[in-house]
Amino acid sequence: MKRSFGLVDLLLVLAIFSHVTWTVKSSSHCKQALSREIRPHSVAITEFGAVGDGVTLNTKAFQNAIFYLNSFADKGGAKLFVPAGRWLTGSFDLISHLTLWLDKDAVILGSNNSDDWPVVDPLPSYGRGRELPSGRHRSLIYGRNLTDVIIAGENGTIDGQGSVWWNWFRHETLNYTRPHLVELMNSTGVVISNLTFLNSPFWTIHPVYCSHVIVQNVTILAPLDSPNTDGIDPDSSDDVCIEDCYISTGDDLIAIKSGWDEYGISFGRPSTNIIIRRLIGHNRNGSGIAIGSEMSGGVSEVYAENLYFFDSSTAIIIKTARGRGGYVRNIYISNVTLAGVDTAIWFDSNFRQHPDELYDPNALPVIERITVKDVVGDNVKVAGLLKGIEGDTFHHVCLLNVSLNVTSESPWNCSYIQGYSASVSPETCQPLKESVYPKHSSDCYHLSDHLQSSGNQNRGSWLLSW
Repeated sequence: MKRSFGLVDLLLVLAIFSHVTWTVKSSSHCKQALSREIRPHSVAITEFGAVGDGVTLNTKAFQNAIFYLNSFADKGGAKLFVPAGRWLTGSFDLISHLTLWLDKDAVILGSNNSDDWPVVDPLPSYGRGRELPSGRHRSLIYGRNLTDVIIAGENGTIDGQGSVWWNWFRHETLNYTRPHLVELMNSTGVVISNLTFLNSPFWTIHPVYCSHVIVQNVTILAPLDSPNTDGIDPDSSDDVCIEDCYISTGDDLIAIKSGWDEYGISFGRPSTNIIIRRLIGHNRNGSGIAIGSEMSGGVSEVYAENLYFFDSSTAIIIKTARGRGGYVRNIYISNVTLAGVDTAIWFDSNFRQHPDELYDPNALPVIERITVKDVVGDNVKVAGLLKGIEGDTFHHVCLLNVSLNVTSESPWNCSYIQGYSASVSPETCQPLKESVYPKHSSDCYHLSDHLQSSGNQNRGSWLLSW
């Protein structure tokens, strides 16, 4: 199934989503509930001297407005309203019990001056900046140790104006790792919805050490050649729900992470219970859904369904290496439609970037119980590059009901993996040829319990609704 998606199509489906709370029901269901509660206190950014001309720097106005609203945190919380206009700003902090609300014609613009993005310490699970062995620039919208934070609106826009950062990166003139567009640390009860995010300097939305996070009805765009502009990267976080998003960027659309080598192992906070539904997007230098390569704290209980990736490099990838340690287990991906994708499924065990020379090359990752089910694809070059590590076989890899129109004469390339398959075309590689049924369904994650696959429904119904 192949269809062109324009911005107009996307705007039609991004229905207004206001004041959301959520709960998790069992390990595989996230549930959203509309809340009628309105923040009892509200101010507009203009009340603090902000000027929406796209030229005036409004960092102080944002900081002062949020400082004022902090006095209402224990009185039901507060809302900061950003009206129509182009609001240039540097990095600013959020507070607990806050709603940052953007009008449909509001655009928050990131400053092109690196001094407006303060330098902060590296994440402890990384041990250094991801790009350089020093600190990192703080994200444009930032918060830590927060509870009950909503970043939402009527499809307003947050534009990182990342081109200047991409040029500094390409010319190797950076002193610190580039900033994300939005980063929340050590926070719980986070909702990001009904917004458009453009041109992040680095990863776009980065919840790290967070719990109970919803990202819903967002559009994330960056040029296809922009470096490392991941869409949504849950990192050492749990109970994360990502739904109804369109992402087109220069790298992974969604990348699930949990720390880097010995620092991630020591920090020991996994990413778990990650729900991804109804994701559409494309890229040329990344993947649709990635796990890793920074996965040293562990990744488990990932459920992804109703995915459409087109004109892309890779659909699904697990990235790891010797020295990573950690684990990736209990992954279930179903109801995937591909069009014009180079590689459908890739296990890449050769990511050799390490934070320093202190990593343990004998720290081998455990990769097991990975199920990919109900996949169709047209104009796919390679069905699968599934490569484990010598002496570290990836176990219980299960492929079911996979039908790909593949252009390569060698559709599968597999080594150091073990698993099962059923109804796979083109015929899968030798290590996976043993049938799932009747003996091995219990070895394949998710087949006998948890979430019921939407593959039993009309495959195209959700996609056509876009």
